[in-house]
Amino acid sequence: MADDQIWAPDCKLSPYWLDDLDPVPVWGSADDGLGDLADDVDVAIIGSGYTGLSAALELARAGCTTLVLEAEEPGHGCSSRNGGQISTSIKPSLKKLTARLGAGPARALRKEGEAALEWIGDFVSREAIDCDFRQCGRFHAAHTPRHYENLTRDAETMSRDEGIEAYAVPRTEQRRELGSDYYYGGVVFPRHAALHPAKYHRGLLALARDAGARVVGQCRVTGMARDGTGFLVRSARGIVRARDVIVATNGYTTGLTPWLQRRVIPIGSYIIATEPVPRDLMARLFPTGRIVSDTCKVLCYYRPSPDGTRVLFGGRVCAMETDPTKSGPRLYAEMCRIFPELGAYRVSHSWMGRVAYTFDELAHTGTHDGVHYAMGYCGSGVSMASYLGMRLAQKILKQPAGATGFDAVSNPTRPFYTGKPWFLPAVVALYHQRDAFERRQAARSS
Repeated sequence: MADDQIWAPDCKLSPYWLDDLDPVPVWGSADDGLGDLADDVDVAIIGSGYTGLSAALELARAGCTTLVLEAEEPGHGCSSRNGGQISTSIKPSLKKLTARLGAGPARALRKEGEAALEWIGDFVSREAIDCDFRQCGRFHAAHTPRHYENLTRDAETMSRDEGIEAYAVPRTEQRRELGSDYYYGGVVFPRHAALHPAKYHRGLLALARDAGARVVGQCRVTGMARDGTGFLVRSARGIVRARDVIVATNGYTTGLTPWLQRRVIPIGSYIIATEPVPRDLMARLFPTGRIVSDTCKVLCYYRPSPDGTRVLFGGRVCAMETDPTKSGPRLYAEMCRIFPELGAYRVSHSWMGRVAYTFDELAHTGTHDGVHYAMGYCGSGVSMASYLGMRLAQKILKQPAGATGFDAVSNPTRPFYTGKPWFLPAVVALYHQRDAFERRQAARSS
């Protein structure tokens, strides 16, 4: 199908997740009747995604006057634009982390990933957040036989050394997990989960506001300076004095905080949604209803929509940042290589958001020059962002529960990096070439 033929007549360049939701009320707009910002608050939070709202909820329930400032409408960033896939969020293996940090810190970090995964399921249930949460499991697919061998070996190691449930599915049995012959087997992680990211964000937003936190949209923070024992935070709505400040901007971190900007690499992540697909075909493509990812360096991730009617397919599809009109055809072509049957169905939505990678592939939380932060979730932030936002609030409240395995890990940058990833196009192009070469080699030998 030609690129100009893949689009449904009513295709939207906005997240599929927003279709059935009312627009977010932009509290803080000029006509909202709320008046000027308060002169003083206990905690000002910059950013209204999962991190910021989770911190705001914890602080407000503890009695702190809490103000969340958002440059756009609340949830404008990746918290309402991601794929809704939930994992343990810790990318480096125990072996790699042990070599880098030592056995104790490595185990502590890996346990935080497991804790975040367990926490979000408990949190959604406890708070009765209507967000289509399901512990459906993940099928992590190998794009070459060598990668399958690595996956099975890693699964055995994780089960033995960390108690992480995982099991291998060879290519001969792959269709019980995925209706495609594109891969060479994979590993199932039964405890991984999925949710509707925008509904989850709305739930967090409502909880934070009900607890007393004020969330102000269209209120970009333009400056921040020390003021005695606290900070003066300058915004589009005026100046606020805050005892503590949290920066929770992740992939949207700017020069407002140059030290943090030097430590996160903003990367565009792109997603399409198909038109409705017949249920019998969806059942063949996703027989277990799991979320899916693969072992490519430039990975693909995809899943059924929560109602089981569409395929939501994401990834990074080009070396340069682009827009959804250009990323859509490339994602569609990749999707149809995996599922040729989907060539009969067009794209109903195409959108993007920005995630934040770090130089050590770990999330980071801490305090710099008195400013608290949590960010750098490396594309796996649904559980970890919420979890670390909560833990960061507990630290500010001086609660022992706020301590995490991330506290002892330094937050690295690189010489000459100022926050603009000039190196990214070359790296992504190289990864694309490597993935394609490995696939060709695997196809020749199979």
